Amino acid sequence: MAKAKKAKVPDWAQDAVWYQIFPERFRNGCARSNPKLSDFSDRRIAGWRVTPWGMDWYALDRWEQPIDTFWKTVFMRRYGGDLVGVRQKLPYLQDLGINAIYLNPVFQAQSLHKYDASCMHHIDPAFGPDRAGDLKLLANAKETEDPASWVWTKADFFFREFLADAHARGIRVIIDGVFNHAGRDFFAFRDLLKNGRASRYADWFKIKEWNDDGTFEYDGWFGHKALPEFAQTKGDLVAPVRKYIFDITRRWMDPDGDGDPKDGVDGWRLDVAFCVPLGFWRKWRRHVKGINPEAYTTAEIVARADDYLRGDTFDAVMNYMWLYPTLNFFAPHSTGYSARAVQKRLKELDRAYAPETVPALQNLLDSHDVARFVTMLENARKPIEDFAEYFESSRVKNRKEFKTQRPGRAAWQALRQAIVYQMCSRGAPMVYYGTEVGMWGANDPCDRQPMLWDDVLYDDERYTAQGKQVRPRSRKPDAALFAFMKQAIALRRDHAALRRGSLRWIQTGDDRVLAFERRLDGERIRAYFNASDREVTLSLKQTARDLWVGGAAGFAGSVCLRKRDWKILLIR
Repeated sequence: MAKAKKAKVPDWAQDAVWYQIFPERFRNGCARSNPKLSDFSDRRIAGWRVTPWGMDWYALDRWEQPIDTFWKTVFMRRYGGDLVGVRQKLPYLQDLGINAIYLNPVFQAQSLHKYDASCMHHIDPAFGPDRAGDLKLLANAKETEDPASWVWTKADFFFREFLADAHARGIRVIIDGVFNHAGRDFFAFRDLLKNGRASRYADWFKIKEWNDDGTFEYDGWFGHKALPEFAQTKGDLVAPVRKYIFDITRRWMDPDGDGDPKDGVDGWRLDVAFCVPLGFWRKWRRHVKGINPEAYTTAEIVARADDYLRGDTFDAVMNYMWLYPTLNFFAPHSTGYSARAVQKRLKELDRAYAPETVPALQNLLDSHDVARFVTMLENARKPIEDFAEYFESSRVKNRKEFKTQRPGRAAWQALRQAIVYQMCSRGAPMVYYGTEVGMWGANDPCDRQPMLWDDVLYDDERYTAQGKQVRPRSRKPDAALFAFMKQAIALRRDHAALRRGSLRWIQTGDDRVLAFERRLDGERIRAYFNASDREVTLSLKQTARDLWVGGAAGFAGSVCLRKRDWKILLIR
């Protein structure tokens, strides 16, 4: 019998410029589908309403004031962002140069972040055009885990239309798969709470102990009881959970069931993939690639991902291992992380990962799980080497010294350097929504503020995370930064060497100047980044043209880098 071919990393992933969207905070496109308090809470809160989009983040809405503090109310806020709004803004993303979208969870769930699924076979009704109608339909549907019992809601159909619209514009879409745990409102867990040992889903979750009264103790993800974990066998998830996940995978990858995946999602981002057995992921990968060989799978692995990037598990990961040295090098208040240190870290990744995965890795500057990059740049620190330190350093509730207000000029300049570096690096750049218009903020929940739009009036920033008043600072989208990001993306798009070329590190003799060369089919592009606060002149044996400035600007004999400057040169 012939040996089965190993599924390949999709070729298109090398050319992707990703844009990550946290749906509840991106755009409210359908006010009549706005969530209600009853969607996620049994509490009665006088005057609760959907929070005004332009309200100062650390200010308190009128219903919040009697409750007392930002930290007691922020997770009860809803701004009404939905997939209707995402679809409306596809032209905006096209204009920016985006050709791939990663959506944080879109399945029905109670929380604002949707990592606590109530089910995985329906889009959240508040994300579609008819929340009330969908909730009524689902209440009467009598669904089970059997796909034959599943109906299609208006939100489900709208998501399919959104995919068709995105694909027509040349934009791929991947969605978040949360397969380690669900929410307490998950249909199987609700049945377990109701029926105890007699539940048909009694073996779906990690039950630690049954009590005499029929209640039970169970494992929640990292101790969070709101996120009951699915049961595992040695090296896999239990069979009924695995089947359910395989069924919903097929539903969203081939919605009409005709065997042609063009109408489905283009892949998956896998939440806390390190918590799920490798054996499951390998089986699931074969299932995914069997539906669509060109599907892309990327995992949330926040450390080295050696075991996950060997060609049989995932195509890529969110490349936090690229993020840490990037921050350390460009941060204006750092202790001076060296160019050699950056090169050392990235060479280690090259040796550890399968070669075909490296160009497809998602190189991110920020995400929904870490502080905004420009805010990290604003805060002085020693070099950070791992996720725990990165994550904890910006948790402003616990670190009152962390600066959360609008960053200063040095941080914005360093952000620009990092954006150009991101677009020239090997790997697929990923932009977190709002970075392109100058959003800032500390770690969760402050990295999930409402997107800045031209047609929304924003209150000035007047409060700190501790509720203290500060000098007002304006908040509005930064049109100049948007144009800058657009230029950087276009640079990558227009030069295949920056997307697919080899990479050779260059030693400049100055440890605060990072330099490398990308090559493909005779095209040679050399990038220099001066992270110091002094001017640097380097010798250049070849003649070159400046790709960033454009026109006929050229270099011969030497290249001069002003402080916090960069040069992207086409070598002749």
